[in-house]
Amino acid sequence: MTDAIASPESAPAGDALVRVRGLTTRFSGRAVFDGLDLDIPRGKITAIMGPSGTGKTTLLKHITGQLAADEGELWVDGEDVARLSREGLFKLRERVGYLFQNSALLTDFDVFENVAFPLRQHTKLPEELIRDIVLTKLQAVGLRGAARLMPSELSGGMARRVALARAIVFDPMLILYDEPFVGLDPIALNQVLKLIRTLNETLGITSVLVAHELAAIQQVADRVVLIANGKVVAEGHPKEIADDGSPWTRQFFGGEPDGPVPFHYPAGDYAADLGLGETA
Repeated sequence: MTDAIASPESAPAGDALVRVRGLTTRFSGRAVFDGLDLDIPRGKITAIMGPSGTGKTTLLKHITGQLAADEGELWVDGEDVARLSREGLFKLRERVGYLFQNSALLTDFDVFENVAFPLRQHTKLPEELIRDIVLTKLQAVGLRGAARLMPSELSGGMARRVALARAIVFDPMLILYDEPFVGLDPIALNQVLKLIRTLNETLGITSVLVAHELAAIQQVADRVVLIANGKVVAEGHPKEIADDGSPWTRQFFGGEPDGPVPFHYPAGDYAADLGLGETA
């Protein structure tokens, strides 16, 4: 396996940091993605939305090369992720920040050491420089004064902000947020929303959010992509997409129990499963 060399025909367009073409992913024979096509523009905040089980977090794993697709291509900043060598993949991941849904802080380390952890693992920077970088990132999320607190002493919103400081410690080109608003009270939610927008603008990065909270998305995202049945079924400005009139957006954003997304998971004949079929 060798590092990909971008060609004019297949490399992402200049305004797309992530380009997905024909992505097909199957789990146990079920297609999570079925020829998915998607572009994520540079410097913007793109929200990936859709019903549970439609592969939103799976898409983030494809972007970071944690999961290989069965078919199709996924390019990140001109590189075909599936063709990267192990070394090339690690280099790509250093340029991508990841904010986990549960923050994923190391419980035995204080706030400072949680943020410093990637630097200690992947660099040989002197301690003085590590200290300066960590305090700068904590200052950016408003938690420099909490540097010596333990994760157990943090509120949910504070933990999310520490995780964000860790996600930007390498000054990434791209940040992936997996359900960043879950469990936050209104104050903490607005703090995180402000941070996402501020960091995106001041650092010139690209952000991808997986989330379900339309009201929050409408405040922060530049674009919404709705995924269902393995494909993009709607996309557009966050303040307009909910009113586009399609059955997909009407069911998802209106919370309707019936619609294009079925209530029942695909299954065989019910009567046959119960042994009620015809007998000889």
